[in-house]
Amino acid sequence: MRTPRPVAPPSDFLWRENFDTQAFLARVWQRRPVVIRQAWQAWRNPLAPDDLAGLACQSEVESRLVLHNKRGWGLEHGPIPAVRFAHLPKTNWTLLVQAVCHYVPAVAQLRDAFRFLPAWRIDDVMVSYAADGGGVGPHFDHYDVFLVQGLGQRRWQIGPRCDSNTALLGHEELRLLPGFTVQHDYVLDPGDILYLPAGFAHHGTASGDDCMTYSIGFRAPSRADLLGHWVDAVIDGLNEDDRYSDGALPPQTNSGEIDATALTRLFDMVRGALSDTDAFAIWFGRFATTPKYPELLTVPRRALGADGFAARLAHGARLQREPASRLAFVRHGRSVTLFVDGDAIKCHGAAARWAVSLCAHTVGQNVLTARPASAVLELALDLYQRRALVFVRGR
Repeated sequence: MRTPRPVAPPSDFLWRENFDTQAFLARVWQRRPVVIRQAWQAWRNPLAPDDLAGLACQSEVESRLVLHNKRGWGLEHGPIPAVRFAHLPKTNWTLLVQAVCHYVPAVAQLRDAFRFLPAWRIDDVMVSYAADGGGVGPHFDHYDVFLVQGLGQRRWQIGPRCDSNTALLGHEELRLLPGFTVQHDYVLDPGDILYLPAGFAHHGTASGDDCMTYSIGFRAPSRADLLGHWVDAVIDGLNEDDRYSDGALPPQTNSGEIDATALTRLFDMVRGALSDTDAFAIWFGRFATTPKYPELLTVPRRALGADGFAARLAHGARLQREPASRLAFVRHGRSVTLFVDGDAIKCHGAAARWAVSLCAHTVGQNVLTARPASAVLELALDLYQRRALVFVRGR
C-alpha cells in the first residue's frame, strides 16, 4: 500500500501562546462548544485531497460517501472505485475516511497536538472532503470532538444538547435529527478549530469547494460497554467450583422466600468478583489499547535479534512509535505495567522508567539512544517485534 505524500513538511502543530490548556480544561472541556480561531502557530494542511481519495479507493481503509439531493440522503460504503469520483455531482457530497492517522504520519502528528488530554481517550483521526454544500446532515455524537479546518471553509450550525431519548429520522445508517434548532452559527477557515462536547447537535456544510476537515474524536466507553467486557473477563478467570453455600442455615418458615441473608451472600459473591481494582486496572489497560485495526500492525519483514537490533541503533537508525499502535501504562509503586495494543508487559527499574517516557513520546520522535541499558534494549526489541516501534532512516 502506498503512503500518501504530505502537502508540506510535517509540522509539530504548535498551539499559539494565547491558548491556555489549563483554562480550557477548567472552563470549556465537556461544558460548552467553542471556536478557537487560528489555533496553530503555523497551520499546514497535512494531506492533499487527491491522496485522501486514493486512500478511500483501498479495500483495507474504511471510507464512506454521503450524498444529499431532493430525494434525501444517500450513503455508499468504501472502497470507493476511482471512477466514481469522476461521476459525482458538483455539489452536496462528502467523502469520509477513517483512521487516516494510521497511514499518514503528518496526520498522526495532528493527533499528538491534543496530548494535554489523556492519550487513551484520543481516538483515530477521521478526515472529510466535501464539495460545496456537502455534509452529513444534522446529528449528534456521544463523544467529544475537535473539528480542525484544513482547507476551504465549512459552516457549522450548533444546536442544543441531545441524549439517547432524542428523536432521530428513520434512516437506516445515518443518525439524523428531524428537527434542528440553531443556537450558534460559525464559518471556519483553515487553521480554525471547533470543539464540541459530547451530545451537542451540529450540522456542518462546505462553503465552496475543496473543503477538508480533520476530526479528532475522544473515546467515551459507556457503562454498558465497561460492565459487559469486564464481566466477560472476570468470568473467564473464575473457577467452576466457586459456588454459593448457605453457611449456618436455620429452618425455613416459608420455603418460597428468598431471604435477606441469602440475597446478601449472593450479592457479595458477585460484588467480590468484580471489586478487584488491581485486576480491573490491568484489564482496562488492555481494553483501552486494543487496536481497532489490528491488521495494520504487521510484523517486520526482516527479523532482528538483539545484536542486530543494537547494531542498527549504533549505526544511527532512528526508532519511532508506529502511528497505528496504542500504548499506555499503569503505575505500581516503582514498577509499571506497559500496555501495548491489548497486551500487558510488567516493567521494572530502567525498563519501567523508559516505558513511562516512551508513552510521552509523539509520532516522529526518536525514542531510544544508541546505547540503552540491557533491560531497555530487551523491551525495545520486544516492542519492535510487536510492530509498536519502527525504524526510520537516521537524519
